[in-house]
Amino acid sequence: MHADPLASRRRFLKGSLLAGLTTFTGLRLPTPSFAADSPTPLPPTRVALMHGNSRADIAFRSLQPFGKEIAQAIGSRRIVIKPNNVAIDVQLCATHAETIEGILEFLKSINKLDNVVIAESAANGPTLDGFANYGYNKVADKYNAKLLDLDQDGVQIVHVFDEKTFRPQPVRMCKTLLDPNSYIISAARMKTHDRIIATLSLKNIVVGAAIKDAGFRWGGGKPGAKNDKPFIHGSGHRSTNYNLFALAQRLHPHLAIIDGFQGMQGNGPVGGSAVDHRVCVASPDWLAADRVAIELMGIDYANVGYLNYAASANLGQGDLNKMEILGEPIAPHIKKYKLADNFNEQLIWMRPPKIT
Repeated sequence: MHADPLASRRRFLKGSLLAGLTTFTGLRLPTPSFAADSPTPLPPTRVALMHGNSRADIAFRSLQPFGKEIAQAIGSRRIVIKPNNVAIDVQLCATHAETIEGILEFLKSINKLDNVVIAESAANGPTLDGFANYGYNKVADKYNAKLLDLDQDGVQIVHVFDEKTFRPQPVRMCKTLLDPNSYIISAARMKTHDRIIATLSLKNIVVGAAIKDAGFRWGGGKPGAKNDKPFIHGSGHRSTNYNLFALAQRLHPHLAIIDGFQGMQGNGPVGGSAVDHRVCVASPDWLAADRVAIELMGIDYANVGYLNYAASANLGQGDLNKMEILGEPIAPHIKKYKLADNFNEQLIWMRPPKIT
């Protein structure tokens, strides 16, 4: 386990560009509310870690300990299962249909299958093409779930920070993931990332909520078709971490499930290589789930900016010592993932820029 990095960095964080934008630019953005300044610490939380030889089975078993809690939280809300299909034709980078099946089988076991949608805005092409490529249609039919292309959803404008222009950037976000009547399940995949070290349950929701025009494809597609997802990155590693933190305050999963049956290492989220890991992590506390996944990947938590920001603001539990791990212990299942080639460049978020 790694020590909490926040104390050693508090001076930097409070004096950083992102906390001091008002002084230099007049731009008003929400700033982190540090845990050390908060009189009410978060209570201990539970995270399930399962290991096995069936992707669907470990997904199902990871959710079982939370059955009553999840059923109560869902109530009469619509359930939105959000997979991570950053590409529509690379299975290793996308949520597997067997993970979706494990989630749906769990929802069946708690009698919550009557209003379920599998919803996504794929990054590189038509969302429904990706669903078909990955076998989602068959699973959806089996459990009477609906498939939804979030690019065809209603739109709400949300602003993020761009570090090149020092201005707020409007982003089109789908209404379904912002709707308080949606119970959001992030069905993420365990992957390293070339911008924010690792992509897990939170990033799946935040970036997936930004939409693109019909006809957009990476490297081609309909002329003039636009994609709003890159705006979340804010033109740099500092703003990517900050935007994920800032948006998490209103846009996050209610239930996180992270499939590490076969993870991705290296130049993710698309170009990495496979890791045979055979684990699955789940929790109603998305930050706790992401924190455990970071540990399982052998990544130094101190290097993951947006998760540290979120923990400092009490958006979830980031302290392993305050978590009850259900199922398997963490230590025997840690595998050190190879990080992206530009790992050192990503750590610029730790260093304040020179402002003239």
